Amino acid sequence: MIFLIQYDRSSGSIVEMQTFQSSERRKADDSRLAIELDLNRQGIEREVVLLEAANEDALRQTHRRYFENFRQLTKSPA
Repeated sequence: MIFLIQYDRSSGSIVEMQTFQSSERRKADDSRLAIELDLNRQGIEREVVLLEAANEDALRQTHRRYFENFRQLTKSPA
């Protein structure tokens, strides 16, 4: 799966997340570009990324910073 994430660094939160099938790479790329152009026109500074993972659970493990706050990221495992 392909995940398109719009992330607001200042608040440390995901603004929007869309999913695409792996076969929809072109559609995902086009969506990312459209979002970046629109944000640029509006003067909004956000991180827009495309990430690939088998599923959302796998994405949450490999890219924790998008889903957890600083305290959760720095917490020692029990």
